[in-house]
Amino acid sequence: MGIAELAATRSTCLRRQVGAVIVKDKKILATGYNGAPSGLKHCLDIGCLREKLRIPSGERHELCRATHAEQNAIVQAALFGVSIKDSTMYSTTQPCILCSKLIINAGIRKIVIKNNYPDKMSSQMLKEAKIKIQIYKDDKISKVKGRSKTR
Repeated sequence: MGIAELAATRSTCLRRQVGAVIVKDKKILATGYNGAPSGLKHCLDIGCLREKLRIPSGERHELCRATHAEQNAIVQAALFGVSIKDSTMYSTTQPCILCSKLIINAGIRKIVIKNNYPDKMSSQMLKEAKIKIQIYKDDKISKVKGRSKTR
């Protein structure tokens, strides 16, 4: 999770800093953070449309200039021809519905998150796809809904 947190420090989003890391067999396959698409002006430079329109967090993602951390990690793997099937994603925040759809189609099997995100549809879709979601807390991973703790 530390590497996902480090990736988040690269974020150029004015609202939230999110980082993601995709791992398989204890090897880092790709990383990502939220920010404007490559080569475009960042929100830090031109402002945030969603902020100007006072759109609440979790709503109207299509108006966001940034590519999400999870999306960027998946794209980085694709750009470099790295298969992420059956991998684990570590993310500083629970994926939104848009990212969840990509995670499902990319074949990621488990997501470890540090913080929840108010997106019930995302949680339902990931559950339906049988993708495990675990919450990372103080160097321990506990399953969502407090069932059991693993290391």
